[in-house]
Amino acid sequence: MKTTDATDRGGDVRLSGISKTYGSFTAVHPLDLTVPQGSFFALLGASGCGKTTTLRMIAGLEEPSTGTVHLGEQDVTALPPYKRPVNTVFQSYALFPHLDIFENVAFGLRRRGIKSVKKQVEEMLDLVQLGEQARKKPHQLSGGQQQRVAVARALINHPKVLLLDEPLGALDLKLRRQMQLELKRIQTEVGITFVHVTHDQEEAMTMADTVAVMNGGRVEQLGAPADLYENPQTTFVANFLGTSNLIEAEVDARSGDDIVVKAAGDKLILPGGRSSAPATTGGKVLVGVRPEKIGLAHADEAGSIPEGRNRIAGKIVNTSFIGVSTQYVVDCAACPEFEVYVQNIDRDPRLVPGADVVLHWNPAHTFGLDAAQDIDAGVAEEEAA
Repeated sequence: MKTTDATDRGGDVRLSGISKTYGSFTAVHPLDLTVPQGSFFALLGASGCGKTTTLRMIAGLEEPSTGTVHLGEQDVTALPPYKRPVNTVFQSYALFPHLDIFENVAFGLRRRGIKSVKKQVEEMLDLVQLGEQARKKPHQLSGGQQQRVAVARALINHPKVLLLDEPLGALDLKLRRQMQLELKRIQTEVGITFVHVTHDQEEAMTMADTVAVMNGGRVEQLGAPADLYENPQTTFVANFLGTSNLIEAEVDARSGDDIVVKAAGDKLILPGGRSSAPATTGGKVLVGVRPEKIGLAHADEAGSIPEGRNRIAGKIVNTSFIGVSTQYVVDCAACPEFEVYVQNIDRDPRLVPGADVVLHWNPAHTFGLDAAQDIDAGVAEEEAA
């Protein structure tokens, strides 16, 4: 796509104070967001969080109530969609059923009056690994193949930014996982900015360089997938992005850089650098640990647990074998439904419902959150999504 000199100076997407209201309802509260040129950026959140509205404002399909949209150095806030250097891929693909795959991909070029399209179309079909399917009609292809045709049709126009609105939502789980890797490969090869909307946390973490977790029309937290997962700053992010065990505790003392907390009679160590909660003695704090970070020992083996580890006693109430791991739910005084994921390497046959156990983990894997927040924020949203 031929663009102005202004857009050639950079392909960052910059949203400044952008918001969207419908009457008395605010779909997106004023937000500032920069998507770096060439990155794979995901807007992640449950239905109704404002992620699709944000994407549509970048595309020009929704007019912002306040704020501006810049693509590179160009202010495109007032430009209609067809004048913006962006293309959008929707969940429905929207392929032309009467045209074969070659002509579907060539459509944008032909509409712009380009006569010689063969080389460009063939290169694009090779990129999405569909060169041998060029003369088939869309209905003859699988859902994943149709999705790749939609991506090829969008990319052939050489947009500065490709917007993807739940593009894998119609695919089954196995195909969806294949397509996650495929889309990431395509993005890496073409090197343009991808902005991807999804409610699927695994999808966002698999593909994106940066994830913006949205909740109630606001960006709850922004960062690299691993950083969001390891260092959630709110209960919503801790619960929505994977699973977290959150324990209500009280600050007991400081020990060097660590915080000592009490939870139902147990003392736990919380690294000071991993807590976003006030560390005032006697103050409340939510102590978090991910299920896969925890070791599970039968009560008879409690003496073999290394010194210095956080530990909580409890009773197994439920187990679920899921192939690579077994998921345990443990009733503890500090947390009635403590979840633990244990890899199926050497399974202890004594770890069954009713067994007394000790949960233990490295204190470095503990994080702290402000106890003023809703401890269940993000749980219902994950289930609804």
